Amino acid sequence: MNGAEGFARFSLANLLFGQADPKAPRSAAAQAEPAARSAAIEEAANIFKTLGHEGRLLILCHLAQGPKSVGELEGMLDARQSAVSQQLARLRIEGLVTARRDGKTIFYSLKDPRIGELLICYARIFGGADQRNM
Repeated sequence: MNGAEGFARFSLANLLFGQADPKAPRSAAAQAEPAARSAAIEEAANIFKTLGHEGRLLILCHLAQGPKSVGELEGMLDARQSAVSQQLARLRIEGLVTARRDGKTIFYSLKDPRIGELLICYARIFGGADQRNM
């Protein structure tokens, strides 16, 4: 599937209004779901705000490849331990990563598989110069 087909299949009206055609009459069930849609949109907005920080985005990209310790991330990002820990704390608060202790070492991993899917889309869109010239 090329990019145009992907956009054709994506329905903003379905996301926002729960239907493919915003002019079509809405069922009673669809009308009862605005709170759920509002919560989903708020969740997505919060995730995008969190991803809006370069350090957090890079951490999530590394964690998408598997669990990492703070020390490993520190080396990969060429950042101070305190800065990495601060960003990991924010990612934990936002519910995007989970921590597992193994002795004195804490390993972080993605908590929600949807974040990995989102990062794959990010890589597909922004990953290479050849893709930007399409």
